[in-house]
Order: sequence, then C-alpha cells, then structure tokens
Amino acid sequence: MKKQTGKFFIFLLFISFAATSQEKFTLSGYVKDVSNGEGLIGVTVYNPETKLGTQTNVYGFYSITLPSGSYNFSLSYIGYKPLSRKIDLNTNLVVNFELSEEGKTLNEVVITAKKEDDNVRNLEMSVNKVEMKTIRKMPALLGEVDVIRSIQFLPGVSSVGEGASGFNVRGGAIDQNLVLMDEAPVYNSSHLFGFFSVFNPDVVKDVKLIKGGIPATYGGRVSSILDVRMKEGNSKKAEFTGGLGTIFSRFAYERPFVKDKGSFIVALRRSYIDLLAKPFLNSDLKGSKFYFYDFTAKANYKIDNKNTVFLSGYFGRDVFGADFGFNWGNATTTFRWNHVFNDKLFLNTTVFYSNYDYSLDSDTKNENDQDSFEWKSNIVNYSIKPDFNYYINTKNTLSFGGQVIYYSFNPGKATAVSGGESQTIGLDGKYAVESAVYVGNEQKINEKVSLSYGLRYSDYHYLGKGNAVILDESGKPGERKSVKDVKTYGKGENIQTYGNLEPRFALNVGLNNSSSLKLSYNRLAQYIHLLSNTTASSPLDVWTPSSNNIKPQLSDQVALGYFKNFADNEYESSVEVYYKSLQNQIDYVRNADLLLNPYVEADLLSGQGRAYGAEFYIKKNKGVFNGWISYTLARTERKVEGLNNFEWFPSRIDKLHNLSAVLIYDPGKKWSFSGNFSFASGTPASFPTNKFEWQGVALPHNYYDERNNYRIPASHRLDLSATRKNKHALFGKGESEWVFSVYNIYNRRNPFSVYVRQNEDNPAITEAIRYSVFASVLPAVTYNFKF
Repeated sequence: MKKQTGKFFIFLLFISFAATSQEKFTLSGYVKDVSNGEGLIGVTVYNPETKLGTQTNVYGFYSITLPSGSYNFSLSYIGYKPLSRKIDLNTNLVVNFELSEEGKTLNEVVITAKKEDDNVRNLEMSVNKVEMKTIRKMPALLGEVDVIRSIQFLPGVSSVGEGASGFNVRGGAIDQNLVLMDEAPVYNSSHLFGFFSVFNPDVVKDVKLIKGGIPATYGGRVSSILDVRMKEGNSKKAEFTGGLGTIFSRFAYERPFVKDKGSFIVALRRSYIDLLAKPFLNSDLKGSKFYFYDFTAKANYKIDNKNTVFLSGYFGRDVFGADFGFNWGNATTTFRWNHVFNDKLFLNTTVFYSNYDYSLDSDTKNENDQDSFEWKSNIVNYSIKPDFNYYINTKNTLSFGGQVIYYSFNPGKATAVSGGESQTIGLDGKYAVESAVYVGNEQKINEKVSLSYGLRYSDYHYLGKGNAVILDESGKPGERKSVKDVKTYGKGENIQTYGNLEPRFALNVGLNNSSSLKLSYNRLAQYIHLLSNTTASSPLDVWTPSSNNIKPQLSDQVALGYFKNFADNEYESSVEVYYKSLQNQIDYVRNADLLLNPYVEADLLSGQGRAYGAEFYIKKNKGVFNGWISYTLARTERKVEGLNNFEWFPSRIDKLHNLSAVLIYDPGKKWSFSGNFSFASGTPASFPTNKFEWQGVALPHNYYDERNNYRIPASHRLDLSATRKNKHALFGKGESEWVFSVYNIYNRRNPFSVYVRQNEDNPAITEAIRYSVFASVLPAVTYNFKF
C-alpha cells in the first residue's frame, strides 16, 4: 500500500513539471492593505486573457509565470476595491500592490475576504473562513467578541454544551483539533472554564478552520486545524483600539517603529468581575479570586527586499479560588523568518515555544507555613518548521518542508506540608520527539479540473528518562489491566517508535461557471492524547504522549461536496457528505483514576471510532442583509472491546441535528442589527436503568452496563444585538460604537448535563437533575473605539 501510494504521487508530481519551449517570465511580490500595510491572505491575482491566476499565501506573497508579453492583471478581494494594472512582462519583475477597502468604517460587514467565486473554483473544501469584521457583528455572550463561539455556528462544528471548553469538529474530541496561534499550538483555548476564548479580537487578522482535505503542510491532529493569524501591526501610522465591556476591557496599540521597515502591536485584556463583586462579598469570601488576563504582542522587521522577520507572543492566565488557589494558562512565543530566494521560491521558517500549565495550592496557610498543599502540571513544546513554496508555473505550485517537535510532559507533582513535614507525590516526566517531512502540489489540469496531492511522513519516538509500564493484556476486556513489569530507561533512551505515511488528495471538477464537484481524502496521525472522563474538558485534564501501551490515533476521512453560487455570486451554497474512520481511540474502565496515577495506562481502553454526516450551507455575501444558515446531520460512534457488548454506541459528543443561523442587517447609517439562532440535539449520557433499595436508601444501577444509553434534551437559543455607530471616538477623534446585546433572549434553560441523585428529603427516591450553565437572559453593553 505504501509503495503504491508513493509511486502514484511521484507520477503525478513528474508530469506536473512539463513545460513549453516558449520563453517565460515571472511576476512576483506582495499584496498589502494600503491603510495599515498588513499582508492580505488569499488575494486573487488574475490575467483574463490567459485565464490564469494565483493567490497570495499567508504572508501576502504571490508569484505567477507567463510567456513574454503585455498583460492586464486584476486583483480581487471581497471587501476591497478591485485593482487592474497593465504590465509588460519581458523580464522577471517584482511588483508590490496595495488594496484599499470599500466604504471603510469600523462597522463594515465583510462575510468573506476572497474572490467572489473562490468557493466554487478553488480546491479547498471542508474549509471555513470568517472575517473578524463579521465575528464582531455577531451577538456575543456578555457582549464580548469570541472566535471559538463564533465558529460553532459553522457546519460540522459543535460543543457538548453551553459553557463547555473547546469545540468538536465532525465527531472529533477537543484534543483532536490543532489550534494554532501564529503557528504555535494552544492546548487550552478557553478562559473562564470555556466562557471566552484566548484570542483577543483586536489582534486577530485571519481565522481559518480546516475540517477535511487537510494539506500535507499540517499534521499532528486527526480532526481539524484552526489556524489563527495575528495582525502584524500598522506600518503606516499609530493606532489605538479597544473596548470597555460588561466584565472585561481590552486595549491594543500598534504603530511603525522604523518607517517602511518595521511595526508592532501590543494588546491587553483583563476581566474585572472580581473587582465589581468584592464590595458584596461577605467576610468569608473577601479573599476570593476569579479573573483572567492575557497579553498579546507581535513585531515585524523588513531587513531587505528578500528577508523579513516576525516575533510574536501570547501570555494568558486564569485565576480562581477562595480557600484555595487554582490557576492555569498558556504561553507561546513564535519567531518566523520569511526569505525570498528568487521570484519562484519562498521560504518561511518558524521556531516556536508553547507551554500550558495549571496549579492548585492551599491559599490559606498558617503563620509558620506549617500546613500547605501545592500541585502542578504542564506540557511544553519546542519546534522548528521550515516551509517552502515553489511556484513552478501557472499550473503547478509545489510546497514542501518538515517539522521537529520536542515534547516535555509533567503529568502532575504535588507537595503537601503537614505540621512542618513535607511529602512529595507525583509522576515522573515524560518526553517525546515528533518529526515529519512533507511534499504537496496544487495542479491545474485544465479550465475545469484541478487537483491537489501530497504525502506526509511522521516519525515519533517516546523517550526516557523514565519508567515504562508493561501491562498484562490477557485480562477481561473492559477491566483494569494488571501490571506485569516496570522497566527503567535512561535520559534520551528510546522506549517506543511509531511511523505513519499520511497521504492527502483533493479534486475539483467545474460543472459550469457557478458550480463544481469536489472530492477529498486525508489520513492523519496524532501522537499526543488528552485524558478526560468528565462531561466536558476542564483545565485539570492531563495530556500524555503515545507510549508502548498507548498507540497513536489515526483517522481516514473522505468527503464529497457540491458547490453552487447564485445571483452573480451574491449567494453561495454547498452540500458536503463525509465519512471518517478513527483508530486507537481512548476510552476508560469504570471508575478510572486519571490524576496522579503512575499506572494510569492500565485504566485506559482502546477502540474504534466513526463519524459520518451531511453538511448544508448557504451564505449571502452582498447587500444590506448578510449572513448564513448551516445545518448538519451527523452521527459519531465508538466500538470498544469490553463496552456495550462490543457493539457500536454513540459517542459522548454525538449530536444528530445541529442548525445555526446568523443574520446581519447593516443599512450603512447609524444603526446595524444582528441575530444568532442555534438548535442542537442533546448529547448522550450514561444513566441507571433500575435501582436497588437497601435500608431505605436507593442505589441506582445500570442493569445492562451500557454507556451513553440516554440522551439529554435538545438545546436552542436566540441572541440579538444592536450597534450604534458614532461620528467620533475618544477626544473627538477616530471611530467608535456602542454595542447592545442580549444573550438567550427568550430565557431558555438549556441543559449542560443531567445527573441522578437521591432525594434530599427521602433517600429512597431518586431524581434526575438538569444542570444549566446559563439559566437566564444575559444583557450586555460594550463600547468599542478606534483612533
């Protein structure tokens, strides 16, 4: 199988290098925003005479090669004024373009920033892009714009409930999404237990969610890629933006520091609900802490016409506690170097550091610190990743590169002091190295057919220093395994090795000027795992590497889609069906002990997964009314030996129906309005089927020992917002707006979970309790400004 895949890929790559004998020249350069110098992603550079074109990459770089001659080039990007220019291409040329926004205001609605028929013509399928300007217009929880909550209105995206941390894509668990902030992974994308995301909207430039047809450039997760790119900083002038909200405020400052060469942006957010609540807390709660903050910064410097460097960082933390301290947070640092070798070869080299950690401690200590408790855990990454783009000709763009990631896991270490005597308990650190090489090509066969194909090979090593547990696999399926032996390995010594070929393929067949059929396939491998057996993920969940007992997760997904535009591209629509097969999915024995357990691998089960469904999507791009409607019909199931008679059963994140609608009305005057509506089937849960009564106390019992045998009620919600645009911001300058929003306007008590308990007055009676995170209407007011 591997040899056949390799031969097929080499054959396609070989025929892509065919060239004519006519002399050709290359036009290359950057496309940027004229107002702030930001590179524009996905701008179409097109020549109507030859019907050939290209798009800018994530840094705004483009390259197009044509026979010698005089050409008219058009640049198009929704939300920006089109630009046309005649160029005599008799030698290799470097030409930089700048585009200006149409009707530029703080409140401009841009549903998508791309060529109007791009969704039909390009190779991407199972991909959603939402402009930050659109996200800002959507009603939000407590008026605070949120990237993670916004993408949950897209087809194929869901969560286990309101207030849940993270998101699920096409039946994948939250750890199966690779969340990137300027190419550095973010391991917990939420603040305040899932109410808000870590992405400050004032510094986000581009949001791209890839659910299928994932290019060979990406790897490491088996479900999706959420690629969030930060702004580079205004290179034209100083600019100050921010917002004063109901529970937190945010401020951002950007400006050039060397004219036409360098700029930076810094942004800060801090919640202040703890400060507002402090006067109303009684003496027992005076020391309570519940707030979060984050700091985001980025700078870039153009060394010369061929070299540009970028440095960005994120540092965020949540603090929560009363008689104890609980805090968690992410820290990332990314350094990138862009180098243009020539007019056809572009290199980006990324080096990043990522750290996610949490800690618990006793917040109250006696005078001599005789009694205390502290518990810490973290995961740290270091990585280097060179990526090359080689623009072979107008019909072929080759990408190739590699990546090396070093993982350091601290599963947990606790220090307890009692009566002045200290005792440390915990687990040894775990270490691993993941490396990959990849190559891919986008090829245009003719006017109607284009394809993309690639191959990625990932290699993984689980390393010492540490102990490897040898388990007895002969026990009863579904039960905790016994430990046969424990082997000790020295620092850097190899404990276990895995390797996987990951082919990628996508095909676009144009049916006419306004419709196309698309097909994609990808295989993905994931070598790290999140251990969690709770209803929703929490900051205390533990990341662990693949080992001699835990195999890497694998997924194979195929998707087929029909894409159609209407009314001169005013409307775009798509229908996609997909099937995803998952291997080596982690489940848990009954009463699994996941925290500070040196033999936690004995409590894990391994099984299969499958997810399949259909996604319907229609979006209106132009006019006073904008928005979209999405509907997903899907199933997510698992099959684990020892559970549910080794038959397929619904996964904890299974939702049969998921309907979302977003409507934005912006007449371009003082006021604009928007609304969100969502409906989703309830998720499965494990419930007792009968009960025993002993000495007047009811004891719930699941007779068939089945998991996820019940489904909680469906959820639905309507949110509304109104925005009033002001002539000026602070000090009579710039722009500003007031945003009035109402979350859950008809006061729906959506169930987050349902659980069974004994009646407090009569323990012989059991009762089901529905727990709701948001059980009331939540109004909010936010003031945004920019000057």
